[in-house]
Amino acid sequence: MKGYVHSIETFGTVDGPGVRFVVFFQGCSLRCLYCHNPDTWCGGGTPYEASELIEKMARNLPFYETGGITASGGEPMLQLDFLTELFSLAKKEFISTCLDTSGIVFDRENKTLTKKIDALLSLCDLVMLDIKHIDEAEHIKLTGHSNKSVLDFARYLNEKRVKMRVRHVIVPELTFKDEYLLSLGEFLSSFNNIEKIEVLPFHQLGRVKYENLGIDYELRDTPALTQGDAKYALEIIERGMKKQ
Repeated sequence: MKGYVHSIETFGTVDGPGVRFVVFFQGCSLRCLYCHNPDTWCGGGTPYEASELIEKMARNLPFYETGGITASGGEPMLQLDFLTELFSLAKKEFISTCLDTSGIVFDRENKTLTKKIDALLSLCDLVMLDIKHIDEAEHIKLTGHSNKSVLDFARYLNEKRVKMRVRHVIVPELTFKDEYLLSLGEFLSSFNNIEKIEVLPFHQLGRVKYENLGIDYELRDTPALTQGDAKYALEIIERGMKKQ
């Protein structure tokens, strides 16, 4: 089985705990306005067998003792069978596994799919769930899709007791509003599986990719936010969590 990979980061430090071998999968069904990897949206990518990726990682295995392998994207769950094989091989080598996902592919009513997802989750040490927007209408404006499957996947991870980090990008006028941040905190207040909440400030680092791809970048005039803004947003989310 071959999977399609956009790129590999051999010594990642922001995609899960410790130093990580990060595999960015090709393909994504979301069209987030702030996406900094629009080159992952469509087809293409470099074909790999799962064993090839593990072999690449194994060359520097001592460096990953405090980390492991992270599947990111794009959306790695669009290549679910390949992803499961990759994590299965990683666990055989006692490598810690982390999935960075939007959860957009989740469908509780699709029993064939949930069976496959259960198999994947049994191999995940950590899931980093990107919650783009807590409000459904605003989520559609931001990504082109409803957030129902995303929020239900969060609930499912809690039900399955899968350790989870929540990631949330704050963008001026889109997500960086107290009312949305409070609502997100209220939603998360009943969860028992949250290891950490990561608030990421919007930046303009991906703008050049849109220009190179000939894609209109709607947020070209949106100001970047700071770590101070992220700290404030986290405080509001935590306030929402305490309200319940």
